[in-house]
Amino acid sequence: MKLASRIDHTLLKPEASAAQVQHVVREALQHGFASVCVNGCWVREAANLLQGSPVKTCAVVGFPLGACKPTIKAIEAASAVKDGALEIDFVASLPLVLAHDLPAMKLEFMEIVRAARAGNPTVTVKVILETALLMKDAGVEEGETRIAIACRAARESGCDFVKTSTGFHAAGGATVEAVQLLKKHSSGLYVKASGGIRTTADAMKMIAAGADRLGCSASVDIVQGQHAVNTRTDGY
Repeated sequence: MKLASRIDHTLLKPEASAAQVQHVVREALQHGFASVCVNGCWVREAANLLQGSPVKTCAVVGFPLGACKPTIKAIEAASAVKDGALEIDFVASLPLVLAHDLPAMKLEFMEIVRAARAGNPTVTVKVILETALLMKDAGVEEGETRIAIACRAARESGCDFVKTSTGFHAAGGATVEAVQLLKKHSSGLYVKASGGIRTTADAMKMIAAGADRLGCSASVDIVQGQHAVNTRTDGY
């Protein structure tokens, strides 16, 4: 397994500069990451630099709170696609997820999916659920119910991925348990784990739990760690 090809190399700091975006693009091209994930203001820059390469440009939408209107998220998604994004990671309206409001979730998710694919029908759409929040202070059954209903909304609205976390919420990031629950309830969807994945061991645990994609800012350290592990395994 080539770990790099499963990683979205991420730069989402609000103070990120053009030079930093250019640097993560160079790293992504060098290591063969799946995408470079940036805030909307840097999509055009990243897309121009990645043009003609297999590395995709990924944009976050409604990030990191998910608290704006669905229409605003849809406009943001459409703008990112126009600027060259081939993948969209949007934050769900968390009160809807916490309330099990399947119809409202589907309406929101569909509006964003349609807006993104109006500009490019092949765009990959991932919905961020903040699984740590969904599972915090909830019993096991309630946490799983929230995740299951959100996965159903994602599937029925045309999303491609369900994603654990923004990495910015105080409740926390990805956990093995959350990834396992997403995998259990995401039939027909892919799973992305993000938030707090900083080592090769972290990454491999998430993949073993069912993650198809990882969102990481420590991507280079992670893949270099894999090389070291592989070398030791081979006896070198």
